[in-house]
Amino acid sequence: MATIIDVAKAANVSPSTVSRVIADHPRISLKTKRKVRAVMKDLAYYPNIQARNLAAKKTMMLGVVMGHSAMLAFQNPFFPEVIRGISATAHARKYGLSLSTGGTEREILDEVRAMVQSKKVDGIILLYAKDQDPIFEYLRAENFPFVVVGTPPEHRLETDYIDNDNVALAEELVDYLIALGHEDIAFVGGDIHYGVTRDRVKGFEQSYAKHGLEVDAAYYQHNTDHVEETLLKLMQLKNRPTAILTQDDLMAYEIITHLERLAIRVPDDVSIISINNHALSNYVRPALTTVEIHIFELGYKAAEFLCQRIENPTKKAQHAFVETKLIVRESCAKRC
Repeated sequence: MATIIDVAKAANVSPSTVSRVIADHPRISLKTKRKVRAVMKDLAYYPNIQARNLAAKKTMMLGVVMGHSAMLAFQNPFFPEVIRGISATAHARKYGLSLSTGGTEREILDEVRAMVQSKKVDGIILLYAKDQDPIFEYLRAENFPFVVVGTPPEHRLETDYIDNDNVALAEELVDYLIALGHEDIAFVGGDIHYGVTRDRVKGFEQSYAKHGLEVDAAYYQHNTDHVEETLLKLMQLKNRPTAILTQDDLMAYEIITHLERLAIRVPDDVSIISINNHALSNYVRPALTTVEIHIFELGYKAAEFLCQRIENPTKKAQHAFVETKLIVRESCAKRC
């Protein structure tokens, strides 16, 4: 079995130069890197990455934590796509990923503690932002490198995070519906304790206030685990909504299906507008008017922020919004 000494002799360089090539050190010329890597390939030499990481006091692993059980989370197309973005950065920087698999908040917190205390990962990405989150508070208390995909409700200035501007996004969508003549607009969203829902409600309200309209509390539906029941409640109102803003495309697909069963036409009777622009949004009927939030980029930048935090623990916290774009299709119509 070839050793680093063998590689150095064959390439006519020092063993320390071989080590720097393995680490992709910027001061080693491209010509030298190519020569050494060619020798490594010829000699079938594979560096002991585990030993090198141990010497550098790094695991070269990033933890990825979801706010729900992994089994439930992966039912939503958002999570595979954001993890694809994280993976792209991790691969480029030679990091592996460790995903949380707990089924409850307590189990996930225990996993995070194990990741931190056993030094299983060098940093953690939280794929959510939530009020009074024990995992967020634990990572802060441990001064452990972490990044949030979402806008933290607290400690924003000291926390690295990447998000869309969900307030402006929701305001734009409601503006669009009002411009079509809709004034009775429902919001069907997720848990109000999550920052993404809270910010979208704020944007919704800003649009209504800007147009001199009053929000009907009956049109707000949060924590909607049972979408069909929520929709029936809305459709049974005396003054039922003429348009619905949904939390994401997955929920929009479900609402459109239930409305079809009720013989309520989209968009003739009720307009539907959503967020995320999943791959299927252009293929459902009617094709879904939605917002492209660039999920891959959210994951990609989150991993970049985390790698930078690991490399420079004292640097100033980074915050950024990924741009969004309204995609107008067929699920919204003018209100006559």
